[in-house]
Amino acid sequence: MIDLNVPNVARMYDCFLGGKDNYEADRAAAAEALRLNPDAARCPRENRAFLGRAVRFVAHSGVRQFLDVGTGFPSMGNVHEVAQSVHGDARTVYVDYDPVVVQHGRALLATDERTVMVEEDLRKPGRILEQAADLLDFGRPVCVLLVACLHFVTATEDPYRVVKRLMRSTAPGSYLVISHVIKTPQTIAAAAAYRGASAPVVLRTEEQVGRIFTAAGVELVEPGLVRVPSWRPDLDHALAEEDAARADFLGGVGRKA
Repeated sequence: MIDLNVPNVARMYDCFLGGKDNYEADRAAAAEALRLNPDAARCPRENRAFLGRAVRFVAHSGVRQFLDVGTGFPSMGNVHEVAQSVHGDARTVYVDYDPVVVQHGRALLATDERTVMVEEDLRKPGRILEQAADLLDFGRPVCVLLVACLHFVTATEDPYRVVKRLMRSTAPGSYLVISHVIKTPQTIAAAAAYRGASAPVVLRTEEQVGRIFTAAGVELVEPGLVRVPSWRPDLDHALAEEDAARADFLGGVGRKA
């Protein structure tokens, strides 16, 4: 049973992206986050742009398989769309634990046999891998995406264990894409809006986020772990740096040797 009076983090994210898959409680919580941090909506938009650039980079590196965990609602520039623009035969498995998100995703993907939506919790990596193996060949490189979702995994739930388990099952030449909200005075203020939501935000430092890549056994590709607008920007570098100063999201891509 879905309680529409409880703000949902996926639907709040959808609000920030200008989507329509949200309810009054989600819009109220998103508005409160914006009141506490006027740049709160900038982060999801910049994060979404980072996702597209990262997927294009990995696809151009030769990878044709993508596992997007904690995907959230379908939006513009979905992983499978970006990947298939590079490789028409690219395969994508989306994973989310929210049944409403999964329902929307399955409706969108009903005619695409190379893309599926799985209902599972990112805290259960073994079950994710088992279901993803129906479409993906883990004997070949896979790109694992954990974009804007690990900051909903608590220290007790151990994000390092989750990522290590996922990457341990991938072949050499696989990639790991992560973005994570960073701990700043602005995000500390905005996190208050998530306290009554379906999952509270766990703020981490740059060092803590970096250790996730280390635990996964991957090496960061250039430019390393940076604010998401600064990761291989499409626009002028000076403009990207200006945006980066206001986007409290770190992003990075690691490769498994």
